[in-house]
Amino acid sequence: MEWQGVEIHPDTPPQGRPLTELFRPEDIERMMRHLRIAGAPFGIAFADRPLLSNSRLALQAAEYAREHGRFPQFHSATFSAYFSLGLDIGDPDVLRQIARDAGLDADGMMDAIKSGRYLPKLDEMRQEAGLRGLTGIPTFVVGDKKTIVGAEPLDVFRKVLRSL
Repeated sequence: MEWQGVEIHPDTPPQGRPLTELFRPEDIERMMRHLRIAGAPFGIAFADRPLLSNSRLALQAAEYAREHGRFPQFHSATFSAYFSLGLDIGDPDVLRQIARDAGLDADGMMDAIKSGRYLPKLDEMRQEAGLRGLTGIPTFVVGDKKTIVGAEPLDVFRKVLRSL
């Protein structure tokens, strides 16, 4: 499996956007309920998140982590910070702490992000996602033929794998 970061909402302002600007309150509640049910069997807790973070800095930071052999740790810490703790992963201070927790040089990471060196990679991944018609995260591409979008039950994955 290879994780690739894709900016699903590249128009999100740097300070993020209230979810209520994108979804009705009852839809937010339904989505959160679905996530909690899906995560419970795996011990994943989902916090209420009133904000859709701008993920551009976090995606660049993930590329820095990949380059420094700490991607799994950084990815896990970012997922937990955003989904379980409800932190804003568009906030440079939050990313610095995630980097430290993942064993990375936080200042070095921020310098690399400021240089813009990961932006071409982000643009490439966004273009590829657009060509594949990917509209949500997570999206699992199985055998370059089938896609599974969102937090789906294990049986959905089994069914897709059996169909190959």
